[in-house]
Amino acid sequence: MQKGEIQQFSTLVIKDGKVVKIGDDKLKNSFPNAELIDAKGNTLLPGLVDAHGHVIGLGNNLSQLDLRGAKSVNEITDKLKKFAANKQGWIIGRGWNQELWHNTGFPTATDLDNVVNNQPVVLSRVDGHAIWVNSKVLELAGITAQTVAPNGGEIIKDEFGNPTGIFIDKAESLITQHMPAPSKQNISDSLDAAGEHLLSLGITSTHDAGIDKATWEVYKNRSELGNLPLRIVAMLSGASPDLKVMLKAGRYKDANDFMSIRSVKVYADGALGSRGAALIEEYADRAGHHGLMLETQEKLEELFTLSFKRGFSANTHAIGDKANQIVLDAYQNVFKKTGGILLRNRIEHAQIVTPDDIPRFKALKIIPSMQPVHATSDMHMAEQRLTDKQLSGAYAWQTFLQQGSVVAAGSDYPVELANPFDGLYSAITRMDHSQLPDSGWRASEILSREDALRAFTLGGAYAAHQEFKIGSLEQSKWADFILIDKDYFKVPVSEIYKTNVLQTWIAGTLRYKKDTTEQTIDK
Repeated sequence: MQKGEIQQFSTLVIKDGKVVKIGDDKLKNSFPNAELIDAKGNTLLPGLVDAHGHVIGLGNNLSQLDLRGAKSVNEITDKLKKFAANKQGWIIGRGWNQELWHNTGFPTATDLDNVVNNQPVVLSRVDGHAIWVNSKVLELAGITAQTVAPNGGEIIKDEFGNPTGIFIDKAESLITQHMPAPSKQNISDSLDAAGEHLLSLGITSTHDAGIDKATWEVYKNRSELGNLPLRIVAMLSGASPDLKVMLKAGRYKDANDFMSIRSVKVYADGALGSRGAALIEEYADRAGHHGLMLETQEKLEELFTLSFKRGFSANTHAIGDKANQIVLDAYQNVFKKTGGILLRNRIEHAQIVTPDDIPRFKALKIIPSMQPVHATSDMHMAEQRLTDKQLSGAYAWQTFLQQGSVVAAGSDYPVELANPFDGLYSAITRMDHSQLPDSGWRASEILSREDALRAFTLGGAYAAHQEFKIGSLEQSKWADFILIDKDYFKVPVSEIYKTNVLQTWIAGTLRYKKDTTEQTIDK
């Protein structure tokens, strides 16, 4: 991917959904019969690409119990009590984070039982790598002191060996297998809810990091009907029992680039917040604990080989330095035996990487698919979990760029908020919204405004083999663009995350318009 200079223009010419030309005001004279649209002096940017999100999870979240930002167990149980008052059957929620509480230990089933004891309650941690359930769920799932966690998972137990109600990584399956499966209509409704939300944030294309067979079928059906809300680059879930069936069906792409399916999401380790990220050295705040590898290197190589033989790239979740190292080793071995190095394989997150392993991304042509807002969300927790040595290659966006890697930026919604301007702000400042710490956390990895925007546009496009289709407003590319209420390049850096999207256009068609009477575009 060429790193071109960012151009400014005042006139954009569109025909049949694609860019014909950009230029200054005089360009209008060359198209006397064109329909003119006045942007009222607002800033126009290419449509933003989120290279790592969970579309259906986001749609589900919009109708489930939202626990993001809760500062205590009591705050959560208060919300649960109100939510349960009008809810029958299973109660599902997401977003708790014990790192925000005064007591940062894991909560228990008893905490939930005090509020709801006759309905099953399943609450996912903010990162999706742990669930917290009440005793009704333990009963329905038959979980006892004798229950053994599967490899790659952990059941948190008390001093007497009894399950406390917390299940980490692969142990979640002991619970989730008993939960009612969503219908295809549920999935389609969640797609629409997520699409509406993402369009309002200026996201015109999103990569969906791991879909099951039912979602795969809904996506292809909606693609064929031509009614997808935005562009989606979907990764097949490597954990799906139906993976081989989906791979056998081959890669999928529609004529208008609204749906692309040509990669597999593989899961190597857990998350830092639940101490499931796999580390070479022990956790600084849990002696003797190194996290969890969800797959052996042998299994990773098997999944990569399976994917490459069908022409699918492998996009592998790896957060800890051990996981990143093992995943790189696995890619290297499979490239030698099977090929596949040119498929634009990715490591999703690439959060904690040893300085010696960072150059291997370039050598192996692995794309670091990274979420800038993770650094600003994690920084205080990461300082507790990890030593300075372990942090030496952490969230190393600038180091990756300097060596010539293409960074594809995203948010990991609904783990984080989907707003890409939060991510751009994090990339440029490495500060929280209070502009702390001064100068930014581990500030040598800060990105320029230009590089941050490129990571949220062309970076994601390149990672999806779409850099000649989207990601910038160049001749013959799709006319995907947004209008925003601030000049991204000139506004004070502290204002970037406050940017509002006024309009979102995909292929020259207005897909979202902010409900305001003050700033509009007249057609």
